[in-house]
Amino acid sequence: MAIEKKGLKALVIGGTGMVGRQLLDLLIADSRFSEIAAFTRHNTGFDDLKLTEHFVDFGDPATWRELLEGDVLFSCLGTTRKQAGGKLRQYEVDFTYQYNFAAGAAGNGVPAYVLVSSAGADANSLFFYTRIKGELEEKVVKLPFENISILRPTQLYGKRDDKRPGEEMALSTVRSMNKLGIMRDKRPVNARTVAAAMVEAAVHSHGCNIYKISDIRRLSSWYNDHMIEHHPEQSIIATTEI
Repeated sequence: MAIEKKGLKALVIGGTGMVGRQLLDLLIADSRFSEIAAFTRHNTGFDDLKLTEHFVDFGDPATWRELLEGDVLFSCLGTTRKQAGGKLRQYEVDFTYQYNFAAGAAGNGVPAYVLVSSAGADANSLFFYTRIKGELEEKVVKLPFENISILRPTQLYGKRDDKRPGEEMALSTVRSMNKLGIMRDKRPVNARTVAAAMVEAAVHSHGCNIYKISDIRRLSSWYNDHMIEHHPEQSIIATTEI
């Protein structure tokens, strides 16, 4: 059974990242969610009565596990090897922290889980990043959630606080190829589109589902339709996809 659509409490990790900030913005505007608990190391930058920020040590589950009570855990935590300071630290953030939060939430009876993974996620991948994502997927689907939604977006674009020259160069290259009609299935996706799809998946998905890029755009469109119907005064998505 899908989770109820009113009075929901959302748990969020990764709320200060590119997707996470968009997600918090959408959850605050969405009347289906009455409470939001963000687990973070830094201030999210949002000030709303629905939002409670828990400043935590991600490496110490004993300090936050009991706080994981709600209807859905949204997981969009992530880093780069450069930001983390090496592969071991990146693995800790992208796999260990996320898995521990998922296991804690499932153990506390949280019924739904939504994870931002990556296109190409594969536990046997030759590439470190997609291998981490694949390993995480394999582990979390075994947890006793009622509903699991895994989103596999292509390269993300949107507002970031930090500069990532490598990603910006790759984004420019893919966009140029897209204009030539090449690699259209690898089109980058706006972070806000992914965030909207996460919310829609949380509310309506049943069982365990993996959503690829076409599914993500479809879910985002459905979310936009819902907001236009129920919150016509707000421009919720308003993204320009390339």
